[in-house]
Amino acid sequence: MVEEATIRDIDEMEPVARDVMEALREVRDPELGMNIVDLGLVYNVEVEDAEALVTMTLTSPGCPAGGEILENSQKQAESVEEIDAADINLVWKPFWTPDRIDDEVRATLGI
Repeated sequence: MVEEATIRDIDEMEPVARDVMEALREVRDPELGMNIVDLGLVYNVEVEDAEALVTMTLTSPGCPAGGEILENSQKQAESVEEIDAADINLVWKPFWTPDRIDDEVRATLGI
């Protein structure tokens, strides 16, 4: 059985985890031209002993840019000074929908 990922608000995260989340804003979905945090693709960031675990999804299981997004996510997480290594935990539950896009971004896009 596949467990559903916990979605955590950035305000609930520890400071270094928030720094990782902010670094992940530099990762863009090349098809949509938006960063993965505002798209709602990043569900959680946990940090323990200078290692980050990023739990995220993609817009679809067949996302053609998936490999690029995951690779860039790991690099950006590892770019945070306090982080030595990052693992990306790709999940499909909950499945991503456009409702996960940040409210301010949705308003800008007129959705």
